[in-house]
Amino acid sequence: MALFSAGNLVLAIVLLFVLVFLASAIKIVKEYERAVIFRLGRVVGARGPGLFFIIPIFEKAIIVDLRTQVLDVPVQETITRDNVPVRVNAVVYFRVIDPTKAVIKVKNFIMATSQISQTTLRSVIGQAHLDELLSAREKLNMELQKIIDEATDPWGIKVSTVEIKDVELPAGMQKAMARQAEAERERRARITLAEAERQAAEKLRDAAEIISSHPMALQLRTLQTIGDVAGDKSNVIVL
Repeated sequence: MALFSAGNLVLAIVLLFVLVFLASAIKIVKEYERAVIFRLGRVVGARGPGLFFIIPIFEKAIIVDLRTQVLDVPVQETITRDNVPVRVNAVVYFRVIDPTKAVIKVKNFIMATSQISQTTLRSVIGQAHLDELLSAREKLNMELQKIIDEATDPWGIKVSTVEIKDVELPAGMQKAMARQAEAERERRARITLAEAERQAAEKLRDAAEIISSHPMALQLRTLQTIGDVAGDKSNVIVL
């Protein structure tokens, strides 16, 4: 009886070991994932999506997400080329295109991409004038995307889009720009008024030329005016 119980215990332990072995050997990765396989410390390739097996103890799988990720670049304080201090942040859209490189070429590809994005943002803004930062932001976005994409390419990363989000100027600069904008609006209003007065003067001049060259037109206009006034009984006409 004791031998039977001992045999059952051994069998149960063996079955448990087999189940644990199988559970750790079976791997399933989703459509948007890949598994980078290490065997005895050496990379043997990437697998997935779907079901596959590894050799427990001897092999290890690291899962990498291939979907586009959004990285917020924190606010960076820098000075533009024309010596204006600004605070700028941005957003970076990137994805892993080579999971093996993303695992073995850099320790943490997300953190590394964030750091290179911060330094690149400060560098590009530092080489741009304030007017470019405010009015030619799309050009700066393209320049940022190109530089960051080239820097992260050895890590198996593809940077698709970089967008500057917010640009914060010193309070004094904001007030000065507000005054400048108000002055510009006033200038345009004066130009519009002057143009209207010029057109009115041209119309009067044309009318004067017509009347001077056609005296009868003036007399007819005078009679028409008298007729209009005479139509109102409250008016008294003295000739």
